[in-house]
Amino acid sequence: MQIGMVGLGKMGGNMAERLRRGGHDVVGYDRDPAVSDVSSLKELVDRLQEPRAVWVMVPAGAPTQATVEELGNLLSAGDIVVDGGNSHYLDDQKHAADLGAKGIGFVDCGVSGGVWGLQNGYALMVGGTEGDVGRLAPVFETLKPEEDGFVHAGPVGAGHFAKMVHNGIEYGMMQAFAEGWELLEASDVVTDVPGAFASWRHGTVIRSWLLDLMVRALEEDPALAELKGYAQDSGEGRWTVQAAVDHAVPLPVITAALYARFASRQDDSPAMKVVAALRNQFGGHAVTAKEGEVAKGADAPGADVTPPAEADR
Repeated sequence: MQIGMVGLGKMGGNMAERLRRGGHDVVGYDRDPAVSDVSSLKELVDRLQEPRAVWVMVPAGAPTQATVEELGNLLSAGDIVVDGGNSHYLDDQKHAADLGAKGIGFVDCGVSGGVWGLQNGYALMVGGTEGDVGRLAPVFETLKPEEDGFVHAGPVGAGHFAKMVHNGIEYGMMQAFAEGWELLEASDVVTDVPGAFASWRHGTVIRSWLLDLMVRALEEDPALAELKGYAQDSGEGRWTVQAAVDHAVPLPVITAALYARFASRQDDSPAMKVVAALRNQFGGHAVTAKEGEVAKGADAPGADVTPPAEADR
């Protein structure tokens, strides 16, 4: 099918390429003219045949809000907007109501896969009506991994809620690997820490893609000496903890992992080197020791930080 893609960064650009390889007609727009097929959102909309479908992959918050509003003024009844960034689920419900008043459909899609998605496919968690989601089925089928990785999680907001919880779980898993690495490094008993992690990849109950990425990071830098013990939070960890408070659900592990990232901005935490290494492996966002000092000032407690989309983390 034909689809417009707004935002051609790490995630959006690779997703557009995967769709093209799958035989779809993709018209891409980005503020960087070097990678954009059109010069404006208006030109993108004009290039698409009705009924149109436009997928938005820009940072959450104000950038997504502005893009959805502009598309709402350009699109026609019967068209569909997909928000594939890391937006808050309550924002989805507002966008769906605003666009719905004009007869425009809205689908929220939590996307996971990082920089490896072009090759391996993307896990997709989708919220929206049966009709809107069904119309986009060819796109979802191409983007997801061959074996599975797609769920119509529920009505509008359900996709991003599921992705929010996914990222909270990710925080906890990464923190567990990080703390294990720090303890092994501190011990005078284990002399081959990278080898210990590598041995866990086969036959153990903790084998996983994150463990594979951990081993890869240690192969590249056995002592993680090139990384600063500093890790940003995407915003979704905070939202997960807040949702837990709202629903009176205890989340001690995820909450502790979120607070550990806050702590990483105060001192050079050895465990945070692992979290930084894993984020670099699956998302391509490294913070070197020198850059960490700069970022610490920019992202100090109390600073006004807009949570970025996964594509820009």
